[in-house]
Amino acid sequence: MQAITDLVNAAFRVEDFFKVGDRTDVREVRSLVASNEFLVLDADDAESRGSQLAACVYLERDGPHAYFGMLSIDPARQGQGLGRLMIEGLEARCREIGCNEIEIHVVNLREELLPFYQRFGYVETGTLPFPDDGSASRPCHFIVMTKHLT
Repeated sequence: MQAITDLVNAAFRVEDFFKVGDRTDVREVRSLVASNEFLVLDADDAESRGSQLAACVYLERDGPHAYFGMLSIDPARQGQGLGRLMIEGLEARCREIGCNEIEIHVVNLREELLPFYQRFGYVETGTLPFPDDGSASRPCHFIVMTKHLT
C-alpha cells in the first residue's frame, strides 16, 4: 500500500498549484483496494536492486460501468508511453470484467489532461463539484469524461 501511496503522491505533485496536501494516504489506498483494485506496472530498477512501481491506476466497477482515477506515472518515467500502456491495460481489464463504459473525473485546472484523454476516445459528458473539504486553494470542479468500450 505504501508503494502505491508514494507513487500517486509523487505523480500528483504537479497539482500543488491548487491542491493542499498529498493526493492520498495509506489509509485511503487500503480502503480502495479492499473494495476495488489498482492496476500496477512494476519496473526493474538496478539502483534500488529490486522492483519498484513505474505506474498505477485505480479501477472501480459498478455493474457495466467503470470509473478510473489516480493514473500515476513515476515522474522519472513520464513521457515514455506508460500512460498509454496503463490506459490500454485498464480498458482491457474493464472489457474482461464486463464493463462497457468507463469514466474519469478530471480537475478543470489541469487543462492539459482534456486533450490527453480525448486522444484515447474520452469525451466530456458533464461536470461535478470538487469536494468542499479545504483540499483546494483555488476554485475548481471536475469535468466528467466518458468512453464507450463496445
